[in-house]
Amino acid sequence: MQTEDVASLTRRPDAAYPPARRRVIAIVASLAASLTLFRLELLKRLASAGHDVIAFAPEDDPRVEQALAEIGVRFIRIPMARTGLNPLEDIRTFWSLRQHFKRVKPDMIIPYTMKPIIYAGIAARTLGIKERCFLVTGLGHVFSEVGGRSFKALAIRHLCVRLYRMAFRRATVVFVYNDADAEDIRRYHMLPDAVSPTMVHGSGVDLEHFAFAQPTGGGPVFLMVARLLRDKGVVEYIEAARIVRRSFPDARFQLLGHFDSNPTAISREDINDWISEGILDYLGTTDDVRPYLVACNVFVLPSYYREGIPRSILEALATGRPVITTDLPGCRDTVEPGVNGMTVKPLDVMALADAMALFARDPDLSESMGRRSRELAEKKFDVHMINRVLLAGMGLTD
Repeated sequence: MQTEDVASLTRRPDAAYPPARRRVIAIVASLAASLTLFRLELLKRLASAGHDVIAFAPEDDPRVEQALAEIGVRFIRIPMARTGLNPLEDIRTFWSLRQHFKRVKPDMIIPYTMKPIIYAGIAARTLGIKERCFLVTGLGHVFSEVGGRSFKALAIRHLCVRLYRMAFRRATVVFVYNDADAEDIRRYHMLPDAVSPTMVHGSGVDLEHFAFAQPTGGGPVFLMVARLLRDKGVVEYIEAARIVRRSFPDARFQLLGHFDSNPTAISREDINDWISEGILDYLGTTDDVRPYLVACNVFVLPSYYREGIPRSILEALATGRPVITTDLPGCRDTVEPGVNGMTVKPLDVMALADAMALFARDPDLSESMGRRSRELAEKKFDVHMINRVLLAGMGLTD
């Protein structure tokens, strides 16, 4: 199934799926919260179709467990270090998954993000689990243009390629979010040459939950929502904000996101310094980003991380906000430059500042481009439409 298949499917969120053989399905994630933030509608569909759905992830998160239980999905905690290359930790993850799979006997596994794909994929292969469906939400920073070309970086990339090949061997389907990931899968022969990855437009967004809202009046309010990592472009956002404030002192620059253990993490001291400087409104973290999207005029994500398709941008599109982001795989798939936003070169602070200044100079631009953002979300990123593509590719419709 190719990208154009998405547009041919009905978008009605209440359309029933045809019955499929009942299966035990294991969903494997690297972050428990992502199960409800990014996969809730898919999990609902699987459970409501009568499948026995079991979610695996690290961390104890009572709110996630409760939300999953309410839709009939079981949760099992596994050991997993989301970042880092400690082989002992990764072996522990692999062995834990293999032991759990032996016990619950899934008919199908659906892992997403790098470590779940690799270790759940290989564990399932060793147990003869034939239905293995992979969601490549991004191949990982090691495959990015800024991932580095040092001997260490290239060696890590080579190792990851070999592990991906082992996980993907005889896969039922491999979904990708953007052309760059599909091309890398082909370039590094992660799949047999005769097998192509299946394109989907990200994890999708619930267009009813993220309803369109007119931008508020007043001075421009720019909002960035992301994990607090340098790779997400936080520093460039701050530097561009300094430049824009010289000409537009009423402009506000907001940042919403949680601190991270990643080596490229932004520190609390950095955030406090920017607040003290008067350049940043740090909004902390939230379980509901909608009020912050409604209160902003423009959404900004200057990421140079190897994104799949950023969910934060999809939520901004659905709310009806123009987007400024980088001309990189995944990010650029959400913007038609000059129509619903702007793309800039990664790490280019002046280009980012110029794009933000354009909206500060012309307040009406936020409203007109924001409407086009909503239209794009309805056309390409409806979560119910995307889930139909996923379920068809997994063979879960008859």
